[in-house]
Order: sequence, then C-alpha cells, then structure tokens
Amino acid sequence: MSGPVMDAAGDGGALGDLVRRSSIVVCTGSGGVGKTTTAAVLALEGARQGRRTVVVTIDPAKRLADALGLEGLSDTPSAIAGDWPGELSALMLDTKSTFDGLIAKYAGSPDQAEAILANRFYRNISSALSGTQEYMAMEKLYELHEEHDFDLVVVDTPPTRNALDFLDAPRNITRLLDHKLFRLLMAPTRGIVKALNVAAQAFLHTVSRVVGGEAIDDAMTFFHAFEGMEQGFRDRAQRVLELLSDEGTAFVLVASPRRDTVEEAGYFAERLGEADIAVRALIVNRMHPRFGTETATAARERATTLAGTDLGDLYTNLADFALVASREEDHLRGLAAKVAPAPVVRVPFLATDVHDLDGLAAIGTHVFAAADAAPSA
Repeated sequence: MSGPVMDAAGDGGALGDLVRRSSIVVCTGSGGVGKTTTAAVLALEGARQGRRTVVVTIDPAKRLADALGLEGLSDTPSAIAGDWPGELSALMLDTKSTFDGLIAKYAGSPDQAEAILANRFYRNISSALSGTQEYMAMEKLYELHEEHDFDLVVVDTPPTRNALDFLDAPRNITRLLDHKLFRLLMAPTRGIVKALNVAAQAFLHTVSRVVGGEAIDDAMTFFHAFEGMEQGFRDRAQRVLELLSDEGTAFVLVASPRRDTVEEAGYFAERLGEADIAVRALIVNRMHPRFGTETATAARERATTLAGTDLGDLYTNLADFALVASREEDHLRGLAAKVAPAPVVRVPFLATDVHDLDGLAAIGTHVFAAADAAPSA
C-alpha cells in the first residue's frame, strides 16, 4: 500500500487559528459524517478563545441540541453556560419566522407587512417552497453576522447536495426577482390582471379550475402586496453573496473515510472551487486506528508465524486494522489533493457517542491537537 494522504498539517494550530481569525465558519458535508458535532466543537473552541460565538443548524433532527446537552433549540440564540472566557449560544433555523422577519423589514408600512403575512399564498410558500429553507439559512447567517454582536458564527448546513442549494440560494432569489414573469406580475399601477396578456389569462383560468380560484386570487393578492419590496430582497441577496466570498468566511469540509462520503465531499469541493471559494480545512471523522507502525503485510506474516497462539490472533487483528486504515488513507488521497493546501485533520472512532459538552471536549482534543502523519502500509 502507498503512504499517507499528506503530512497532517491539519494540526490544532491550523484549526485553532482558523477559529480565531474567521467571523463565519460554514461546515459542509454529507449526512451522517459528524458535521453537526464538528460545528459544535468549532463553536465551543471559539468560546474558549474568548469570542462571542453562536452556532446555528438547519438540521431538523435537532442533533445540535443533543450535542450541546440542551432540551431543544429555538429560532433565537440560546446561551449555554460553561467555564470559558467567551460566550456560546446556539439556535435552530425556523424558516417561517425568519421569512416573516424579512417581510417586516422590507415592507413599506406595517399595513403592507400585515397584508402579506396574512396572505394564504405567502403562508404556503414561506415554509414549503423549494429553496426557501436554504435562502432563509443565508438570511439568518447574514442577520447574526451583521445585526448581532457575535464575533463568530458557525453554520451547520444540510447534507452536501442540499448544501449546494444553500450556496446557490442568493443567486436563485435574484434570478426569480429578475424573471420576466415575476416583473410582469409586479407591474405597478396597472393592476395585475390588466398586465397579463390574453395567453396568461387563459393559463390562469385553466390553473384556477385545478387549484381553485381562491388560490389564484391569493397569489395575485400576494404579488400586489409585495410591490416595492423586491429591491430590498435583491440588495440583501447580493450582500449575502459578498459575505460568503469574504476572507473572513471559512468553509470547512467534513467527511468520513468511507468511499461514498469521500466522493460526495470531492464533488462539493469541486463546486466550491467553481464558485471561487476555497476549502479552508478538511476534517475526517471516524478514522480507524492504527496500532503501532507495522504494515498490514508484516503483521499478517507474524500472525502466520504465530498461528494457533494468542499472539497470532492479536497480530491477525492488527493486520486487519492496518489494512482498513490504509484503505481509508487511499480513499482520502484524491480528496486531499482537491482541497490542498487546506489542512487535513483526522478524528478517530471514540468509545462513546457525543451527547454533551464533555463529549464535544473529547472531540476537540483530536481536532485541535497536533496529529502525526499516518504511517505507510
């Protein structure tokens, strides 16, 4: 077998410095690779460095609350007590309430905001429209960064393919606002129905027979009430895009050494590269341990020599572990090349699951402690 992926430059200094220098850390990766736990560990480190830190998840499974030892999370930051010089808070995104807040912010008057919030079409799209959650996650990130006094915002994103929607959300809202049909519906002063041509009216008539005339009326009322607010949404989306590409925003890719999750992480690294966003660190969780420096081949030879003895069984197990560990390194090699020169941190399997702050601290000893390069197999 070939040698290690890279010298583990991903030591505690590199990750600690990333937390120290960043104003936003975005944790991305496939589901089930420890991404939520990693986000909590990075946020905890921020508090230990004396920073006022908040970690936010858009994962409805509420794993972040479990990792922080909390009963649950709301859409507003909840302070977590601890023996650190900084502050630590956590929240879980509520898409509907975040959207409501955005409407209130950009409405021209309280009456306009009330008309939209009470509209049935709005109530449906604010929680069910595809891409709404991702866009509101970006809005919440921007709100926490710009409008609250946090030094560090750590974001736990959905699994990788959905996280691409997370990155595309600001552009998607801009494309929607610039779409000619949207502009037609938003045509001021002329009235929505008058603005529609004969073909569009025929289409709406057909649709109304399927979904009901009230649904069409609700949609048209919404667009009428929304008039004058689109520029605020457009400007906000542009500022979010600028924030994502800012030097103070760090993207941390989280993976496990399994081939499928490594491939998924590689895909995301490529997409980030296409957006001119660099991966600032790669954290690989649940690595199999290596016991000693002996290669799998050498351990297997010793097992054969000592066959039938307890030592023979021991060396057989050592050979199996060494082989698995070497294959994991092989899986990681291509991914490490895609994120280079980002540091790579390897976190081993732990004896117990992470369910409280002590468990997060145990993970932190691996994430923020210098790691040695894995030996050749």
